[in-house]
Amino acid sequence: MPIDYQKLKHWPFKDIVHSYTPKDCILYALGLGLGADPLDPQQLRFVYEKDLQVLPTMAVVLASPGFWLQDPGTGVNWKAVLHGEQGLTIHRPLRPSGTVVGKMSIDEIIDKGPDQGALIYSRRELYEQQSGELMCSLTSTAFCRGEGGFGGPIGPTRPPHELPSRAPDMTCDLRTLPQAALIYRLSGDYNPLHADPSVAASVGFKQPILHGLCTYGVAGYALLAMLCGHDPARLRQLDVRFSAPVYPGETIRTEIWDDGPGRASFRARVVERDLVVLNNGVVEYAA
Repeated sequence: MPIDYQKLKHWPFKDIVHSYTPKDCILYALGLGLGADPLDPQQLRFVYEKDLQVLPTMAVVLASPGFWLQDPGTGVNWKAVLHGEQGLTIHRPLRPSGTVVGKMSIDEIIDKGPDQGALIYSRRELYEQQSGELMCSLTSTAFCRGEGGFGGPIGPTRPPHELPSRAPDMTCDLRTLPQAALIYRLSGDYNPLHADPSVAASVGFKQPILHGLCTYGVAGYALLAMLCGHDPARLRQLDVRFSAPVYPGETIRTEIWDDGPGRASFRARVVERDLVVLNNGVVEYAA
């Protein structure tokens, strides 16, 4: 069944109320690999309840509608969907506990033609339930292979952020845990592709792969460490494109270019395979 543009564009998302606790914040950080060195005081502040700090990228797992494109009514073959881009704008730092309300909407659906597929641009706003204050804005791009040719708009598409042509100004290597995907999935993404070897093999992977948003979080922590002095309150925006999967246990090297006060470009590669896994990244922070 082809995409029905009007139906999908106005998909009836329900508001999602999500309460979280310090335990959830710690579990999310452990899923990224923080605490691998339990004597590192900078990592410990995200995985120990005393004076607990919250990683800004935890916003991606709060009040999420899940993999909603699995609903047959969308007209999308969910098995052919790739997570293409992720953006995060922080209006107010997350607290170690609270209740948030997620409001999801579709910004646009781009028809790239029968041979090129479709792009679904979505947005999720997170509000603090008690005050109604906007905390975070998240954007996401889903690339739907084979779904083009439905008669939708052909543009405009979002241009990728261009990286500098010079060598990176700084790098940060973080090794993921072999069990990283098994821990990270407990934050809400239970896709068996990240846990079941037989499912991974059925789609051509040698083993279960790491969640793309886990890779995003690892790079986010690297940027927090290198640019923000490990202070979550200084991070303002984090946008990136996904380019390849990571296998749990691999080392993620975040390469960073200083673009001037409060702004940097970045990408991430797997050291063991010398493969770029996140690309065209841009981060804004309080200098």
